[in-house]
Amino acid sequence: MTQDGTAARTGAATPANSAEQPWPVRTVALKVSQWIDRLGSIWVEGQITQMNLRPGTRTAFLVLRDPSADMSLSVTCDPELIRRSLVPLQEGSRVVVFGKLSFFVGRGTISLRVIEIRPVGVGELLARIERLKALLAAEGLFDPRLKRPVPFLPGTVGLITGRASAAERDVLTVARNRWPAVLFDVRNTAVQGPTAVPQILEALAALDRDPAVDVIVLARGGGSVEDLLPFSDEALCRAIVAATTPIVSAIGHEPDNPLCDLVADMRAATPTDAAKRIVPDAAAELAGVRDMRDRAAAALRGWVDRETAALAQLRSRPVLADPLRDIDRRTEEVERLRIAARRCADHLIGAESTTTRHLREKLTAVGPAATLARGYAVVQRVSGRERHVVRGIDDAPAGSQLRVRVADGAVTAAALGSQALGKSVVSGAGPREHDIDDRKERR
Repeated sequence: MTQDGTAARTGAATPANSAEQPWPVRTVALKVSQWIDRLGSIWVEGQITQMNLRPGTRTAFLVLRDPSADMSLSVTCDPELIRRSLVPLQEGSRVVVFGKLSFFVGRGTISLRVIEIRPVGVGELLARIERLKALLAAEGLFDPRLKRPVPFLPGTVGLITGRASAAERDVLTVARNRWPAVLFDVRNTAVQGPTAVPQILEALAALDRDPAVDVIVLARGGGSVEDLLPFSDEALCRAIVAATTPIVSAIGHEPDNPLCDLVADMRAATPTDAAKRIVPDAAAELAGVRDMRDRAAAALRGWVDRETAALAQLRSRPVLADPLRDIDRRTEEVERLRIAARRCADHLIGAESTTTRHLREKLTAVGPAATLARGYAVVQRVSGRERHVVRGIDDAPAGSQLRVRVADGAVTAAALGSQALGKSVVSGAGPREHDIDDRKERR
């Protein structure tokens, strides 16, 4: 061994690393080997993807893969560990191994040398699923408010399923029988085994990015707990929640309930049920359209019949059957009222005329003209244009010009003198007879 190699093994000081003093490959390999050796023995969980167990060899070669990521690790072990396993080990088995990592400086590779292999049983798998279920529930990933509605009639349906599987055939056949125009974007992936989750995640991301895809269906037939284990993977569950496209989970049969059923926007009991849920039945929709059209036509006919009956009822009413009837009746009533008003007016006018005549007769009987007609006269003293009725001898001194009004005219006279008849006072509406006679004698 060289001086550099000896120094590396003994832990002596290593020359500084620089462009002028680079480390040789052997130094780097030895350092990596020392760093890996410090990790010690570890427990590792994974899924067996390859198994090379040849008869007569003292070493079995395995490839252990992470179920949720595209990462793998080479494993070596004694073939007896595999042969003595209580549960037969095969490709796809979930195991927990205990061993120590080794770095082969000659090839620059790492391998895990295991001394114990424990198959992960169904009970342990179910317990892990329950723990993951509780964790996702606590984070609110099962909240119904996060569920996206599935479109009534999607333009393109993204389908993630196994190649040439019964699930793919069921979904495509049932969906196209229900709605022949439906379009599918099928992505065939592994649906069990160590490569299932990475392939499903890649297909899911590609379909979610496609704006033409309106809904994505995860479909797989029934199987054991180990077969359906990829659909309870934490990475897949979180990818379903993070997707923007509605996702329908159709995994297994009705009793199967992987975690992706809980985080998906819709759970279908079977792939056939998923096909029925994502597209409507064209025949049923056409029947519904015909039924609604018939109901609408019946409702319209019923409405027309009701309106026709109402119109006929209105037309049968007297006011519409004989529109002028009320006018004629009102005309007769107006004429009757007019005659009654005229009769009432004539009666009122007659009564008032009679009253007026009686008043006139009374007035005439007591008026000056009647008095004058009986021989009385009215004497007035004329003074210029003014005329004053002579009520006493003092009103007509001698020489006064007088106007004497009689029944058929007036006589002009002059006062020659006056003669008193005593202290009696003359009163009343007209002159006394002896006054008039005296005045006549004086004329």
